[in-house]
Amino acid sequence: MQITISDGAGPIAKVCLVGKIDIAGAEVIATPIATLAGSKRGVIVDLSGVTLISSIGIRHLVSATKTLSRKNGKLVLVNPSDLVKDILVTSGVSDLMSIVATEAEAYALIA
Repeated sequence: MQITISDGAGPIAKVCLVGKIDIAGAEVIATPIATLAGSKRGVIVDLSGVTLISSIGIRHLVSATKTLSRKNGKLVLVNPSDLVKDILVTSGVSDLMSIVATEAEAYALIA
């Protein structure tokens, strides 16, 4: 799992993930996602490079979403593959956080 964070001084951070968010991948993203959720108003997570997401990965995203929502913030997922999107929708995650096709849509939702 590779994670790239574009975290300017502003209130929104963008996270690009590449690889599998399985048990090993979830370990890689857990702390950075939680830290951003605690310090930012919005977090955009680009899932275009993610080939698989497991329940532990979903748990970290839900936890970050809850942290952000307590302070009126948002976590938005961008451009997941069809497989990853199906997993997210089936698990009910799409009821808790937005899933959009483009980064522009994500910024518009958070703004």
